Amino acid sequence: MVRHMFSHLLLLWSLSDDLLITGRSYHVPKEKSWNNQNLYSVPVDLDGSLRRLDLSNNFIRRLHTLALPYLEQLDLSTNQLDLISEGAFKNLARLKELNLSRNALNNNLGSNSKALQSISGLQTLDISMNCLSYDAMELYLRNKSSLDQLTMTGNSLTRLSHDLFKESKGLRSITIDDNLISVIEKGTFEPLSRLEMLNLAKNNIAHICDFKLHQVKYLNLSRNSVEFFVTREDDQLYRLEVLDLSHNKLLYFPIVPKMNRLRYLHLQNNMVGALKSEAAMVSEANALYNDIMDERTVTKNNLHSNWRQMPLVYIDLSYNHFRSFPLETLSLLLFLETLNLSYNCLQKISWNVRSDNDSGHRQLFFPSLKHLDMQSNGLAYISPHFVNALTQIESLNLQDNSVQPCTSTDHLENSKSTQQIPFNTSCVVFGRFRTLKNLNLKENNIRVLQANTFQKTSLVSLNLAKNPHMVMQVGALEGVEKTLQSLIISEINMTSSSLYLPCMPALTQLNISNNNLDMIPSSLSCSALTEIDLRNNHFVSFNHSLIQALSVRLNLIYISGNYFNCCDSKWLAILQELKIQLPDISDTVCFTSDGNFTMTGYLKTPSVNCLFHTRAQEVHFGQMIVIVLFGSVIVTVFILLTRKACSDVSKALNSGA
Repeated sequence: MVRHMFSHLLLLWSLSDDLLITGRSYHVPKEKSWNNQNLYSVPVDLDGSLRRLDLSNNFIRRLHTLALPYLEQLDLSTNQLDLISEGAFKNLARLKELNLSRNALNNNLGSNSKALQSISGLQTLDISMNCLSYDAMELYLRNKSSLDQLTMTGNSLTRLSHDLFKESKGLRSITIDDNLISVIEKGTFEPLSRLEMLNLAKNNIAHICDFKLHQVKYLNLSRNSVEFFVTREDDQLYRLEVLDLSHNKLLYFPIVPKMNRLRYLHLQNNMVGALKSEAAMVSEANALYNDIMDERTVTKNNLHSNWRQMPLVYIDLSYNHFRSFPLETLSLLLFLETLNLSYNCLQKISWNVRSDNDSGHRQLFFPSLKHLDMQSNGLAYISPHFVNALTQIESLNLQDNSVQPCTSTDHLENSKSTQQIPFNTSCVVFGRFRTLKNLNLKENNIRVLQANTFQKTSLVSLNLAKNPHMVMQVGALEGVEKTLQSLIISEINMTSSSLYLPCMPALTQLNISNNNLDMIPSSLSCSALTEIDLRNNHFVSFNHSLIQALSVRLNLIYISGNYFNCCDSKWLAILQELKIQLPDISDTVCFTSDGNFTMTGYLKTPSVNCLFHTRAQEVHFGQMIVIVLFGSVIVTVFILLTRKACSDVSKALNSGA
């Protein structure tokens, strides 16, 4: 026991001695925020044990020596800082993160740069929006061998060279977006062996002639003026996973490294597809490659060769100039899961595929494609061959096109081969999409939705909104009534007599707003609805028993834009009793013979007119009963008197005889 006490005493003595010598404390690191306090100077008497200090959003112009030996993070962003004394950071031996963005560090470069050079252990530096030129930036980056993350957004750099990062070889992340860079000298980024993230968005870069950054995983070149992106073919592995070339002037698909790990490719808002055909685009891209690489023989399809090995799962081609679907190029992407071709110029998807050895149509496949977006193209025809190629499709967005669902299902019955589909038809056989779960057919000017249109699909959500002339025939949703969970049929001029909905036990969300409905289909009583949108219809009241039947799961109803009868509000009392939410009740109007009221206003002070109306109805009913009874008595008395009179006359006649 004495031995244990002695050991504990030794431990306490060593800890106290360590605290006296080093000044270290073992409590949670301290943090102090002076953010947005209208400060014009750094507060005096700061706690010397601070780990984090936030002085952002103030008016500090001068920075003098800080005596904070344990400080690790310092935020001086959004001040008016233009002078940092040379010794300001000399006592900040542990400083790892420094934010100097949104200041005026383009002034007093001599003093300011020397101050920054005294911080040898800095790992993260943000020096954005300081109007810094290339020469100024080079001064600020001296003696930064430990730097890991560097942000230089919104400065005045026009070029980049290998001298800029020669003392920061350990950089892992560099952001130089929103500058004026048009020239990147060879060897600028290649020596940075740890570099993984490079953001050069919003500059003036015109082309990438020979991409050589094997180490980079994320490259952002969006919002430049890039016309082409070419990589020399070699057998080195590139670690690139995300490439953003959106908002540029690309005419061709990029020629990516042969050995790559590219998974996400952003090409939206370019000019890809502007050439007449896919074949012309591929041919010109390969000719460009041979010209840049000075290769005399044009024998190899470098674009397709490299794309064939690309493990891409996502590609965004929206807002380009495609007039034909690039079938052959995109079918090379065997791992592609998401394709966005919205806002292009596709009017039809034809099967313009070169045949093999004159054997007729060659079938291509998109074996992994699950999500396809072709919104706003003007599509009127989709080849059945293309439909068959989408073997794993789950989400299909065809909004704002002219696609017509096939009105006959004869060819679906017992069909197992593509030959049984009428290839000359201009409609789409949605029953061929066996794996389809989410379908958007909004704004397609659909004329007829016939029975079994979606049979053999696995639809979970269906959007048929804004098809104002659509006739929805009986049985249109047959085949998906057990799987459908979300249904939108708003803005199609539908009346209650023309709305046929089957029993849908899985349905949880229904939008039938902006129609001409005056009653909820009774078939919905078997559904699992949690949300209904009934806005802007002709409802005067709701079926009480139906509301009760839906109340088990129902928790949200939108009802504004209808014209309810204030004097028939039993349904409303039921909804309130069941605590079903009515988010737009304050915008809902009801009417009485005296005028219109907002529903909330009516509920606070129920209309006297309704009360009088009810009593009047009761009095009127009572009067009717009295009148009927009185009339019956009069008729009875009249009949009895008539019979008696007749009897007396008969007796008199008999006695006279």
